[in-house]
Amino acid sequence: MMKKLVIFDLDGTLLNTIADLAAATNIALRHYGFPEHEEKEYNLFVGNGINKLFERALPKEHRTEENIMKIRSQFVPYYDMHNADLSRPYCGVTDVLKELQNRGVKLAIASNKYQSATTKLVKEFFPEIDFSVVLGQREGIPSKPDPTIVNEISAATGISKEDIAYVGDSCVDMETGRNAGVETIGVSWGFRPRKELESYNPAFIVDNSNQLMEYLLK
Repeated sequence: MMKKLVIFDLDGTLLNTIADLAAATNIALRHYGFPEHEEKEYNLFVGNGINKLFERALPKEHRTEENIMKIRSQFVPYYDMHNADLSRPYCGVTDVLKELQNRGVKLAIASNKYQSATTKLVKEFFPEIDFSVVLGQREGIPSKPDPTIVNEISAATGISKEDIAYVGDSCVDMETGRNAGVETIGVSWGFRPRKELESYNPAFIVDNSNQLMEYLLK
C-alpha cells in the first residue's frame, strides 16, 4: 500500500552537495593552517552534522572543541553564501517528488544540515514542491540517527508510523528509520557505498530514481 508520507534525507539523497561542503571546509581549514582534503574524502566526513564534519576533517591531534568552533566560524559565513554554487539535485529525484505530490502523498525533509542551510537549499532547488515539514539540525534537538526528527514530522503531519517511509543514503539514515520504527529505503547514488546500506537491512535499496518511484508508488 502506498505510504501517506515520505520523509527524505537531503544531502546525498536529493541533492549532491559534496563539492560545496568540501570547498567551504577546505577554505576554513586553510584559514587556520590545517591541511585540506580532496573532495572525494568528504563522502566519509559528512552525515552527522557540520561539527562532526569539522572534527573528522581536522588532524587527529587537533580535534578539540575550540578548533571545531574555529572552523565553524569560517565555514558558516562562506557556506551560507556559496552552498548552491555546485550543488545539484540527483538525476530524476525532482520527478519523483512531483509525482508523489501529484498522487497526494505528503513530503518532508529530515536533514542533519543546519536548519537555515536546509531551508535555503530546499527552496532553491525544489520550488515547485510543497513540503509539509522541512527540518534540519537545530540547537538542543538531537541529530540523526536519533529518531526525534522523524517523530516531530509524524506529529506535525498527524500521520502514524505505519504510513511513513524514510529515504536516505547512509548508515545514519538507515539507523534513523530503524530507530523511528518506519519503513526505511536506501538510495545507492549518495555519499556512502551500497554495502554500508545493505548491512542495515533496509526494506529496499534503489539504484536510480525510476526504481525509487516504482517502489514508493506500488
